[in-house]
Amino acid sequence: MMTVGIAADHAGFEQKEQLMAKLIDAGYEVRDYGAKTYDPTDDYPDIIVPLARAVSNREVARGIAVCGSGVGVSVAANKIPGVRAALITETYSARQGVEHDDMNLLCLGGRVIGPMLIWELATVFLQAEYDGGERFERRLQKVIALERQLAQPGDGRTVNK
Repeated sequence: MMTVGIAADHAGFEQKEQLMAKLIDAGYEVRDYGAKTYDPTDDYPDIIVPLARAVSNREVARGIAVCGSGVGVSVAANKIPGVRAALITETYSARQGVEHDDMNLLCLGGRVIGPMLIWELATVFLQAEYDGGERFERRLQKVIALERQLAQPGDGRTVNK
């Protein structure tokens, strides 16, 4: 069975704990990347980066991250090369994101969707497989090339200080 990484900040902590238990009951190997305890002052970038790195390094097959809206973990996760994360709120995109775009990290809003939908989205995401067809692979390779280009020094990006 697939190895799944999971992480959540304080706003998604309860949902993460419930989802983790269901995934284990369903036979998945689950690695918890935090938070390990509820901390109302934690910050989502600190929680998502270890999971995103594990996805990027293929220590886990897929990842699931939960914060209040799902936006923060999505933004932060996509900063890690090799991660294709998306905020998902319905099943079509949970499946299509994997099949067409090789999405490898599902982002969920623990304050905006309930546990039944979280479970349904996680199940669809984990059961989907990348299509690998010519048009999908062509597009994926363009995304990977863009990611590599942006990671090069002297790419023209500036940082505000």
